[in-house]
Amino acid sequence: MPSPIPASIDATVELLKGGDYIADRSLATVLYLALKLGRPLFCEGEAGVGKTEIAKVLAKTLNRPLIRLQCYEGLDVASAVYEWNYARQMIEIRLAEAQGVHDRSEIAADIFNEKFLIRRPLLEALQPHVDGAPILLIDELDRTDEPFEAYLLEVLSDFQVTIPELGTVKAAETPIVIITSNRTREIHDALKRRCFYHWVDYPDLKRELEILKVKAPGSSERLSRQVVGFVQELRKLDLFKAPGVAESIDWATALSELNALDLDPKTINDTLGVLLKYQDDIQRLQGSEAAEILRQVKSDIAAQPLG
Repeated sequence: MPSPIPASIDATVELLKGGDYIADRSLATVLYLALKLGRPLFCEGEAGVGKTEIAKVLAKTLNRPLIRLQCYEGLDVASAVYEWNYARQMIEIRLAEAQGVHDRSEIAADIFNEKFLIRRPLLEALQPHVDGAPILLIDELDRTDEPFEAYLLEVLSDFQVTIPELGTVKAAETPIVIITSNRTREIHDALKRRCFYHWVDYPDLKRELEILKVKAPGSSERLSRQVVGFVQELRKLDLFKAPGVAESIDWATALSELNALDLDPKTINDTLGVLLKYQDDIQRLQGSEAAEILRQVKSDIAAQPLG
């Protein structure tokens, strides 16, 4: 049975926490309003800050099916919404002809019905589900092109799609829609107007420590504090790709697997490939710069211990 949507902002914070997602109050507020008012939530932010995870956690905590549309360049209606099963239609036509049926309108009526329709994510999200309205995740919308954005306008405003051969298919129950973008390009205002908006930023030090406590429980408090301090310093640098929260979790987990109790320059140099994804960034940090950042982090910890 699906769970009811949260009745307050505080309940939304607790709902996300129940799925091991540590959210700030601004995200909980806009998510609560989106759920309450039945509006799509458009989340922008750097890669790895937890945008996609919002939809996954909602599916888990609300006991709803998750339907994911992973966007990419060249995505079209056939891949995102529906297409006809042409092979089965051809077989049906041959069988009809073998039985002496030659009336084109009769054949067309037979082959253009729902049993020959292949539902892709957007159309599937509009169908009735025994577990309640699904969570529709439209992930990395910025990877698609503007014509597909334009197609989404009908879906996001009226929660319906038009199939020429069948007519308009409207959602029996409004799905919960989460749209994400890494902002590699700007999304058109017409689409944004149909959504509530939230910029998912990197967490502050305290919240990132809470995230590691939940997501990397094997990491000691001392090591987690050093990891978070080091990562937060890296985000101030002009790197090709700053590490996100996902990389912080991976690094803390990897260091725990190596039985590291304390960060040191050698361990950092050996494991930078877990934290950074571009060789130019790794080469820049290896050696003296990483050691200097670590020295500063440990100095800050000594000066301002948490708790």
